[in-house]
Amino acid sequence: MKIGIIGSGHIGGTLTRRLRTLGHDVTVANSRGPQSLTDLATETGATAGTLEEAVQGAELVVVAIPLKAVPDLPPAPFEGKLVVDADNYYPERDGDIPELLDRSLSSSRWTADHLKGARVVKAFNNIQAAYLMDSGKPAGTPDRIALPVAGDDADAKRVVMELVDALGFDPVDAGTLDESWRQQPGTPVYGTDRGADGVRQGLAEARP
Repeated sequence: MKIGIIGSGHIGGTLTRRLRTLGHDVTVANSRGPQSLTDLATETGATAGTLEEAVQGAELVVVAIPLKAVPDLPPAPFEGKLVVDADNYYPERDGDIPELLDRSLSSSRWTADHLKGARVVKAFNNIQAAYLMDSGKPAGTPDRIALPVAGDDADAKRVVMELVDALGFDPVDAGTLDESWRQQPGTPVYGTDRGADGVRQGLAEARP
């Protein structure tokens, strides 16, 4: 696939590396500009670009940036795009966002409300970057780590679940975007390395 990645931090950088090893055509962008991504591009064979270059023509776009930066994203380029939201809300970093502080809204719904017209799927937000880099295993491996995937668009969610599987993890359907709070920080599946049954159990045990 042609994939755009917005953000070059722990998760964005790791996904750039992993997706390139799978042969995907990756363009990565960040807030500091393409010149800051020269080393990552040289290492991986990814293309360093602007946000518009990363999104344009992409079949899938990963957003892995501080949540407080989401309102700075121009919504228009994301219209109709499959967007994987790998962000988390950390009040100590992102400041007070009232509807997220009281959990009346999942952070992915908040992101989707900004990127109107995008097909947003929540994934990759609950795993540590080191595990994402090194812990992928072939399908059927007994201790394979599972990752929850939440979204409203069934086809978009299927594509992301197939990508999770290709990266070496068992995808678990985590419901709708409004239910994605079940994989946010502070929940049983956040920051863990559970198998598929354990992820399903953790999602069910999550409390607002």
